[in-house]
Amino acid sequence: MLILPLFLIRFGLKWVLFVGAGAWLLRFLLFANGDAESGMWMIYAGIILHGICYDFFVVAGQIYVDKTAPDNLKSSAQGLITFATYGLGMFIGTWIAGRTIDMLTIDGTADWVKIWYVPAALAAVVLILFIFLFKEKKGTREAVENT
Repeated sequence: MLILPLFLIRFGLKWVLFVGAGAWLLRFLLFANGDAESGMWMIYAGIILHGICYDFFVVAGQIYVDKTAPDNLKSSAQGLITFATYGLGMFIGTWIAGRTIDMLTIDGTADWVKIWYVPAALAAVVLILFIFLFKEKKGTREAVENT
């Protein structure tokens, strides 16, 4: 959280969001390939990445909404992103995770490698869509720098 403002000023919001989305992808891949023996470092690295994932994607997204929403709609925009992330997003994510685990569990044994590849694939899709569809509005970088 402490380095987020420095990265926003130095690299801009789009780059910070890109790193955050990429960190989610990397985190899920680390969990998919880590194990309790030789791959334990991957598990620890995935846990450590959570801060970057959250700050560089979720918090930076909230900053983006705050800086781009009209003054009379800021509260509504923040409420909407909070609902989309912590309400609807968590509901859908939990449902998909449950279905994924059910589908990839055979005779009581879960295939955790494949299970972790599902959120990794979703994160990859989000990252690709972000690269091609996200357009930072003019003045957003300056507004973020003045935060």
